[in-house]
Amino acid sequence: MKSKPQLVLDIAGVLVNNISSDFWEELGRESGVTFQVIKERFDEIRRNLWTGILREDQFWIWLVDCFPGINKERSKENLIRSLELLQPAGYLEQWSQNADIHLLSNHCKEWIDPILTSIKRYTKNVIISNQVGLCKPDTQIYELIESRFESKDRVLYVDDQEKNLKPANKLGWNTLLADNQNKWVNDVERFIRADV
Repeated sequence: MKSKPQLVLDIAGVLVNNISSDFWEELGRESGVTFQVIKERFDEIRRNLWTGILREDQFWIWLVDCFPGINKERSKENLIRSLELLQPAGYLEQWSQNADIHLLSNHCKEWIDPILTSIKRYTKNVIISNQVGLCKPDTQIYELIESRFESKDRVLYVDDQEKNLKPANKLGWNTLLADNQNKWVNDVERFIRADV
């Protein structure tokens, strides 16, 4: 029997919305600084957060230390509440019948887990960067998920950031840049159907 293709999907920007500008703007209103200032400061610590060097609880302490007007508990609730499944997540059940689905994301498990509860059952593996100490585009995180594949014959990786596709290409995976109009969904369908 022919093995199923391996479909590796990023989460934020592909299956779930990215952290919204509304969230950052609310932080700005609470702290009295601009959205841009907060976003720039976040970018300074992003890699440490995504790799778990800065734990999720430490992130909130850091945020309040930088911007004292921010309410930590309310902000955390707002962030988690702002994350929503995107339309392509509705295809996972169908795709899982003909492909092994793996999720690979730079994120905090604490933030993304609540939204993933409804789709995890369609996946073989979920790797969230802050749980493994690695983040994209580090090749090691791709190798980690690849080590869990049942077959490496046919692999398609979908991400909304082009820089994250390069390491997957080097491993010999097919890659696809997710667009905002979800045209990439048709390409995934073709990839999966090629084996049916």
